[in-house]
Amino acid sequence: MANTMALNLIAEVMGWEEGETSPANQEYAWLRMMSAIKYDGYADFRAGVRFIENLAVWLKQFNKADRQTAYDFFKRRLVYISPAEMQCLIEIFVPEVVTPDLRHVVAEQMGIKAYEVWATPEGAKLFKSRLRRTLFIGMSDGSRTDILRRANAGRLSTEQVVATLAIDDKKWLDLNKELVDAEGEGAKFDSVYLIEDFTASGTTFIRQKDGVWKGKLAKFNTMVKDAREKLGPKFPLTENFSVHIHHYISSAQARLNLDALVAKAQSELPDKAFGDVTITEGLKFPATLKLHSPQDDGILGLCARYHDPGLDERLAKHLAESGISSVMYGYAECALPVILEHNTPNNSIPLLWADTEAAVGQHSMASLFHRRERHG
Repeated sequence: MANTMALNLIAEVMGWEEGETSPANQEYAWLRMMSAIKYDGYADFRAGVRFIENLAVWLKQFNKADRQTAYDFFKRRLVYISPAEMQCLIEIFVPEVVTPDLRHVVAEQMGIKAYEVWATPEGAKLFKSRLRRTLFIGMSDGSRTDILRRANAGRLSTEQVVATLAIDDKKWLDLNKELVDAEGEGAKFDSVYLIEDFTASGTTFIRQKDGVWKGKLAKFNTMVKDAREKLGPKFPLTENFSVHIHHYISSAQARLNLDALVAKAQSELPDKAFGDVTITEGLKFPATLKLHSPQDDGILGLCARYHDPGLDERLAKHLAESGISSVMYGYAECALPVILEHNTPNNSIPLLWADTEAAVGQHSMASLFHRRERHG
């Protein structure tokens, strides 16, 4: 019933004529289907106020002349990553990213071709050992290490998957003990995968401001240095362990930034605690996903006209990190039309995720997919 009322409200807001053969009926069918198979699964929706109800409120905030532009953008440009799609990206990570990399490492060590590694008991044993000496660290809740563990039961030990970057001394000692029990005295982790769900700009992971390195890679480096000094021989990582930065999803802009910034950090990061760094992703969005002129002039115009400057004030400190003063087109001006099922990235345009109470004379923004903010 609530669903029908919301559809009727959308028809009223959009000015659709209703009838058995009307375009409105075709839109109803499409909206019901997409809501059921995708959008209703968004983590911040609640019973009784799910996608269609939110869409009606979102469209109503625009002037009548702008509503068709907003609707067309949502229908044709929005990219929504569902729980099932994210799970697939997590499940393919080990077999399609980790396994080929380790197979080449083992092949080089044995002086054979990569496809020959599993042809002998010796190769299979060495591969299994190298896999056990690989540590996986989740960089946030989005890393979904719980799903990663379940997807690789029998392949990965639970004692080589860490859910958070905040690793205390006791955890390092536990990791060391479990690895020694499995691999023998003196065993250390040769490589570390730093795992994150999504990157749009790359700057959350690594950036430099006023000559100082910041971001998750710099934080990880400091943590490793401090723990190594404290724990000495019981620290479980080798001296020049390799680092693999893996995002389940990456934008083209983020990958370019990461490549450049990581290469620079390799030579400039003070007291670097690790060796080589590689960067991978499960899915890389094409550069054309970013909203751009002239193709997207309509929605970019709405971003400007319906933006609440109060949002910039609230996020001023965070915006300064990316060198911009307005989030009108998303953090770092990424201008993405992307929604992840558990939250909306702030690199997507705020028209999708911002809820504000504007000052007199300004436009209060209503979100289509409410964002849980970590900043501001």
